[in-house]
Formats: sequence, structure tokens, C-alpha cells
Amino acid sequence: MSDEPGDINIDTEEVAEEPEPVPPVAEEPIVETTEEVVSGEEGEEEIKAEKKGKKAKKGELSPEEAAEHERLRKIIEAREVFEIDPIHVAIEYESTGKGKIFIGPPTLTRFEKARILGARALQLSLGAPPFIPIPKDVATSLDLAYAELEKRVIPITIKRTLPNGDFQNIPIDYFN
Repeated sequence: MSDEPGDINIDTEEVAEEPEPVPPVAEEPIVETTEEVVSGEEGEEEIKAEKKGKKAKKGELSPEEAAEHERLRKIIEAREVFEIDPIHVAIEYESTGKGKIFIGPPTLTRFEKARILGARALQLSLGAPPFIPIPKDVATSLDLAYAELEKRVIPITIKRTLPNGDFQNIPIDYFN
């Protein structure tokens, strides 16, 4: 037998059988009913659970809910979104004297204090000259940095910034 499509073996031809037609049967809707008599609180809980299940299975909004949803969607779409305020330019609040701190608390925050102490202790450990005479009770550069901070002799300025870009540069001796 060759592989050419023109060669057909007549002896092996199959005849397709036609399926017998099935007469149409009128189907009646199947209705399942379960009647259980449950007393007390258990029965009420089961009824509530069934009601919740029916609402959850439905998954569709009522016409009133759909109308409310559409109304809120239109309100949100109509809002104007400001990504960047094109008019605002960052302003520096001037520190004109002690007690004139406009941004943040009038004292150093724990984060500012930690940053100042860490930076000054690193400078002292790398050989920077201290701003005060070294006290007898100081053992580490961190203790010396803390003593300098208490006396407010470290020449440093804290920059506090607001979310809109406004800022204030505050010398360390202005803090309480």
C-alpha cells in the first residue's frame, strides 16, 4: 500500500450507523423539598443562614443599589484631581528669635536628637576637636556628644519641612 492519497482500500470502508431518534419527553421541573422540624434557637439560626446564603448566591444589586452605585460613580468621575499644586512655591519660615518655631514641637524630637548625637559622636571618634572641655565622667564619644548637646554648643541647624514643601531652618540653640 502506498502513501499516496489516491489509493483507497475499498474492503475496509466503514459505514456510519445512524443513531435511533429519541422521542421527546416532556420534562417536569424537579422540586426538592425538605421538611424538618427544628425547634428553638437552632431552627431560627438555620433559617437566617439560608436567607443569607440566598442573598450571597444571588450576587446582583437591586435596582435601588445599582442606581446609588451609578450616582456615586458619576460624582467621583466629576471630581478634579490635583496631582501637583502648580501655584504653590516652597516658602522658608524665618526663625527670628528664640521661641519662634513655627513647624513642629518647640523641643528636639527623639529622631532629631538621635541624628545629632550619632553624627557628632562619629565626628569625635574620628578625631574632631570637642567644643567643651572634656568632663571627668565622660567615657565615650557618645557621652561627650551628649554633654555638648545639653550645653547647646554644637553648631548645627535643624531643617523641618511640611508636606507642601514649606520649611524652617532652626538653629539648635532656639530649642527648649
